[in-house]
Amino acid sequence: MTKPRILMVLTSHDQLGNTGNKTGYWLEEFASPYYTFIDAGAEVALASVAGGEPPVDPTSTQPDWQTDATRRLAADAAANTALSQTTPIADVDATAFDAIFFPGGHGPMWDFPGNVKLAKLIEAFNTATKPIGAVCHGVVALVDAQKPDGSPLVAGQTVTSFTNGEEEVVGLTEVVPFLLENCLRELGAAISNGEDFSVNVVTNENLVTGQNPQSSAAGAKGILSLLNGA
Repeated sequence: MTKPRILMVLTSHDQLGNTGNKTGYWLEEFASPYYTFIDAGAEVALASVAGGEPPVDPTSTQPDWQTDATRRLAADAAANTALSQTTPIADVDATAFDAIFFPGGHGPMWDFPGNVKLAKLIEAFNTATKPIGAVCHGVVALVDAQKPDGSPLVAGQTVTSFTNGEEEVVGLTEVVPFLLENCLRELGAAISNGEDFSVNVVTNENLVTGQNPQSSAAGAKGILSLLNGA
């Protein structure tokens, strides 16, 4: 059986609004799904909005936030080389992949919305009924994508994302350009929130969304389940 090919797409944005602080992708939200896919026998390719090495949120590299997956990544030379050489999304051919997955971190809140190439990439996966996964703020990748009839991709779908309550807990409600949960509701999505910072993954047709960093591995497993026909 051919190995499934999964594309992981990361942010290229490193400024946390006007705070003067840095952001990017959340390390665990990349590392845990990455190894979940790899250990299941999938081939994983990496892309980012601008290509090259995507910025990692410095907070996510602090000792308190490390997991077995992030420690494994730190020692994985091949994975780190791949991370330093991501493909620009403009150069990605959707037909070469079986699924797509978007890790979060606050960076995506700035460079995923309004990105026409990103929206078209997601639409290509959706038209082909391929699994589309996203976790935490990575779910913002879905907000501009449309169904073939021109309606929002998430309209009528049940999804989850980093919640308003979780954003308030981390103190960034007034920093992010908008609240992701509110945006998804406005687009016609039904929101399924779990308790703050608990594992919560929602699979709706070919969409798999995870609420927060705690949901990253489970979100990746949801993608694998769809690929396996479960």
